[in-house]
Amino acid sequence: MVFLSFGLDIYILDKYLFNFSVKTVLILLSNNESIKNDLWNEIQFRIGQKMYHPRLKGQHYEMGRKMGNIFKRYNADFPIKLDPFQTEFGKKSGNLLKQYFPEAVAEIKGVTDVIEYDNEVFTSWMMCMGCCHTLNDVDNVEIRGCTAFSFINNGDVFFGRNNDLPPFLKRVSKSIYYQPKNKLRFILNTSSFINGEEGINEMGLVVAMTFVIPKLEEIMPGINSVFLVRYILENCKTVDEGIEALKMLPIASSCNILLTDKKGDMVVAECNPLEIQIREPEQNKDGEVFIVTVNHFTSKAMWKHDASDRNVYLSEARYNTASDALNNVDCNDGTEHAKAILSGKFGFMCQYDKILNFETIWSSIYDISNSKIYRAEGNPQKVKYVNDKRLFTI
Repeated sequence: MVFLSFGLDIYILDKYLFNFSVKTVLILLSNNESIKNDLWNEIQFRIGQKMYHPRLKGQHYEMGRKMGNIFKRYNADFPIKLDPFQTEFGKKSGNLLKQYFPEAVAEIKGVTDVIEYDNEVFTSWMMCMGCCHTLNDVDNVEIRGCTAFSFINNGDVFFGRNNDLPPFLKRVSKSIYYQPKNKLRFILNTSSFINGEEGINEMGLVVAMTFVIPKLEEIMPGINSVFLVRYILENCKTVDEGIEALKMLPIASSCNILLTDKKGDMVVAECNPLEIQIREPEQNKDGEVFIVTVNHFTSKAMWKHDASDRNVYLSEARYNTASDALNNVDCNDGTEHAKAILSGKFGFMCQYDKILNFETIWSSIYDISNSKIYRAEGNPQKVKYVNDKRLFTI
């Protein structure tokens, strides 16, 4: 959801020799494994190999300052252009964020204090994400098509997601390990920062949003989908608590929020400022449950709030591929089954035509029951899934 340009000051004559040399230097200079990993992640990010993996810990304002210093180090550029509607909407929504999620407001303040940007304008811009940035701009970051699903296989609970976006967002995407003071720890995967598309917290609660094209007249000041994800990850332990949070928070625009917890509870909250529809999971042929969400509302009662043709970036095909595989295909390994679905083994999922200038930026799988996180940082047809051990050390 954010376009950033980074000044790159690393020049590589031989990438493999460079990588070997940097690894050697890090080993020589640091006995601290955490520092070593952070440094190596930064080097890989800067040469375009993977998502950036910051670790943020402590008070929210201080975490914001750390993120701000990262932006400052990379000479990040924020091309913020808001029209009068967005400016007013963003300002009112920022006031609501302060009321309902003051910790996020403090984190934004930490960023803007470091990069010396007008806080009100910056906050307004962030509140427009996921709901009212210009929808017909060819370079707009609101162009997105994501698939998310949860399922139970042999009694274990799993989640899978492809995050599909314009390719220019690959370089600014992040997987952030948050350890906020007196709050739940969590992994937040995002093409932005502070807010995000999906993640899992230390209690095993998974939260994921999918974008739904809103009817402009229904957009209201409130909390956008990517801040809903962040709020629930940080404050809720179960699906039931997540639902209660959604009912309490003022929602800005149409979106789907998928919630799944370690007990095996799972729902998709189809959200709109005017109403919320809680969609329950289906049962497959073996009697185990699953649920899928893409970039339109599935419940007929919510179609009236969906401005799309219900096939945003082939969302109908993606929904059918995931649903059919989860309903009808036998599998012994839930993680491998999720990989097969997300990589398009059962039908269309991530095989976008190059002419669309659109691709899977990352793909996540959570083995919730066994506290395992896997992520392919690119198209899962081409990139291997790697076990992320930052949140769960078992």
